[in-house]
Amino acid sequence: MEKRPFKEGWGAGAPPCPGVLGSALGWSLPRGRLFLGLGDGDPGVLGWACRCFPPRQGVGGTVDHVSTVRVHQPLPLQTIKSPPTLRPPRRRSGELGSSFIHLTSTRPGLIRDHKHHLRHHRQCCSGKELVDWLLSAGLAVQTRSQAVGICQVLVDGGVLTHVKQEWHFQDKDTQFYRFAELELSPEPGAGPRDAEELLEAVAFLAQLGPDALLTMALRKPPAQRTEDELELIFEELLHIKAVAHLSNSVSAAAVRLLPPWRVLFSQGDKGTSWYIVWKGSVNVVTHGKGLVATLHEGDDFGQLALVNDAPRAATIILREDNCHFLRDVEANTMRLKEHGKVVLVLQKNLQGGSSQPATARSSRYFVMAGTPEKILEHLLEFMRLDATLYDPVDTLLGDFLLTYTVFMPTSQLCRALLFRAEPLEGSEQEKATYSLHKRRKILRLVSQWVLLYGRLLQGDRSTTALLQNLADLASRDPRLGGLGQEQGWPMGRHPPRSLPPWPQAQSSGNWLTSQEEAILSSSCALRAQDKVPYEIYRPDHSCLITVLPVNASVRDVLRSLAPRLGRDGEHVLVKVNSAGDKVGLQLDAVGVFTALGLNERLFAVRVEELGSLTPHPEQLGPHIGSSETLDLISSKDLASHLTDYDWNLFKSIHQVEMIHYIVGPQKFHDVTTANLERVMRRFNELQYWVATELCLCPEVGRRAQLLRKFIKLAAHLKEQKNLNSFFAVMFGVSNTAVSRLAKTWERLPHKIRKLHAALERMLDPSWNHRVYRLAVAKLSPPIIPFVPLLLKDMTFIHEGNRTLAENLINFEKMHMMAKTVRVLQRCRGHAHAPLSPLRNRSPHRPEDPKAVRISTCSEQSLSVRSPVSTWAYLQHLKAIDSQKELLRLSRDLES
Repeated sequence: MEKRPFKEGWGAGAPPCPGVLGSALGWSLPRGRLFLGLGDGDPGVLGWACRCFPPRQGVGGTVDHVSTVRVHQPLPLQTIKSPPTLRPPRRRSGELGSSFIHLTSTRPGLIRDHKHHLRHHRQCCSGKELVDWLLSAGLAVQTRSQAVGICQVLVDGGVLTHVKQEWHFQDKDTQFYRFAELELSPEPGAGPRDAEELLEAVAFLAQLGPDALLTMALRKPPAQRTEDELELIFEELLHIKAVAHLSNSVSAAAVRLLPPWRVLFSQGDKGTSWYIVWKGSVNVVTHGKGLVATLHEGDDFGQLALVNDAPRAATIILREDNCHFLRDVEANTMRLKEHGKVVLVLQKNLQGGSSQPATARSSRYFVMAGTPEKILEHLLEFMRLDATLYDPVDTLLGDFLLTYTVFMPTSQLCRALLFRAEPLEGSEQEKATYSLHKRRKILRLVSQWVLLYGRLLQGDRSTTALLQNLADLASRDPRLGGLGQEQGWPMGRHPPRSLPPWPQAQSSGNWLTSQEEAILSSSCALRAQDKVPYEIYRPDHSCLITVLPVNASVRDVLRSLAPRLGRDGEHVLVKVNSAGDKVGLQLDAVGVFTALGLNERLFAVRVEELGSLTPHPEQLGPHIGSSETLDLISSKDLASHLTDYDWNLFKSIHQVEMIHYIVGPQKFHDVTTANLERVMRRFNELQYWVATELCLCPEVGRRAQLLRKFIKLAAHLKEQKNLNSFFAVMFGVSNTAVSRLAKTWERLPHKIRKLHAALERMLDPSWNHRVYRLAVAKLSPPIIPFVPLLLKDMTFIHEGNRTLAENLINFEKMHMMAKTVRVLQRCRGHAHAPLSPLRNRSPHRPEDPKAVRISTCSEQSLSVRSPVSTWAYLQHLKAIDSQKELLRLSRDLES
């Protein structure tokens, strides 16, 4: 669901919502059947209707006439009273309140008598004073929002009360609060509180703060919700598993209250909505068969009646009192038809919040679906001459350029652009006006296109022809001269016959610059035609090396090795992992070497040798750990080296690689996903390396020290915003083979165990990794994100939404994919400053043992181990990737 329509609906019509997040907080909820739904048209809707499924029929039109728009107006709202306060367990509230009262006693004058509007309020403090004190008390409270969240938790728990019994904490001088006295006063004879205990209490309150703020925002009347609160509600709904990766077509929201009966709809009813079970469960009952299924959280039902325009095929009965659903109906859509066929589907939205007057808001149509040519035509029609790839508001240009290869070959795009550069009919003056207007936009689009793809377009004949034609037009038409020079078009020159390897400057004949290419050129990015050494093993474990392009096919590999393999039988290329599992590779498969996983090898064998093929000894991993080597490197320096290495890998990934990886590189011509696969392989290598080192350390004391180092390493990685390696190290520490080593964990200091518990909270996968997503949203670049989660998001988007529907491109899916891909651009928004002494070292180049560098690492590390050898060690980590073997080693250590 887009943020603008959501804010308008919730700001204008959504009522207070008790119990929306109660189950997540573990608090008691009011009884009753409260539903989060998407308006249906029946009485009792407490929200607004949003578009879901396009109309099954519409008024036709020509290219110049748009079909009529069917609009569902928001339904009238029912009013309900503010819900009761959701309170955490009283015992826990008392403990926290007692600690908090002790804290306030350290600040004389905070709690005092106040006079406001001729009224006296005894022994209280203002909301603003309480927030100011929290920020200045050295309690690790960083922002006012975090402090307000802590206070809201205390208000919800009855520890802090408003002088007028209001349930909404406000950061204002005119709002006064006092602490409850019953059961909260310090016990007689109780000594001073331990500082660590007090900090722990505040940390616990801060952890509950975001949920308390969200619950408070949902309970407020619509007119009182601020823009920040609407944005908070929107972001939280995106973390719900059932709707996290669905498009606008199936994820708009409003709130409704069901009547007292337990039947949602009956068999034979007309279908008007599609439902997703958010919380609770329902029974599916049919005539004659009775109960046929039970649906739980995340399941959906009701779509067949909409798709087939048929009556409901079953009766849905609630199994629980407190069930939540999401549902959707059709809203503002329009369809453009040509020759009786739909060619473009648009959605009408209002820009700006509902708090703005109608005159301050402007209408705009967003592309939902269409043919490739019509989507391009719409883009050129409404694109601004200053449009950019990363415009935060108008994303159509960026969405199209990032994803066009999914539904439109480059040659088709070039033909369409050349076709639209020439007017077809009209007077000479009309043609001239059309040409100038359209060509300016085409030049802008092409400049942004090459800005994004750079050398990825090199060697494509259709691209070269397009650039040649556009350069000719720009050189002949003086009215395009200014724009052409702004875009980097050298007047009077033609582009080279093939795209240059790297645009340098106008004087050298290179006429377009790629910022993405600039990022990649400073790293060790692999491209499809780059030549790399292929290591191919034989059944006797001897190794053959041949140098081939990254995208070489299996047929090319076998052909290059044919002289050395001999002619005694037909050879096949097989991928073998450490467990001995074999996968035969098709002759047309490409990029097989860079796609190898951890401890996988390629073997060239005859068919009759497959049965006796065994893994190479190196694939089984090390037999001796390297704890002595790790003892010579501090955890902070280790994190710095890892971050610098990982940053080189991460910035090598081109944005479109993620799309190619998820859709399947075999569906594209001459592309590679080697850089992304290299990052994924490194993630697996790092997590198994951590588990391997711990399981290969025989002494329990040394093992406890090593475990302590890895936990501190994870903390430093998180501090350096290297979240990909942070997750890898934490996964390694959480491996079953490590977590069962009870004697080792017992030897950890209490402070380290608490640090591990705090770090482990980031791994919480509930609510679609909500903790991680909220943490990343607060970070500023440069960041190395958790790449596997990005790929998971992309996979859900790709597999959960069809690319082609009714012969139209589902462009809403393209928008969601582009939005996820833009995370890479945001994370790389600022250049990374290397923390280790080996700055900007290419990760796959061999180490020069004679190299001398000035180190910025700690003196302790430098005195015992050189940065060069540390870097070389981290480049070639050895790990056991067999969980069975790791568990065997773990049992040998502590049976």
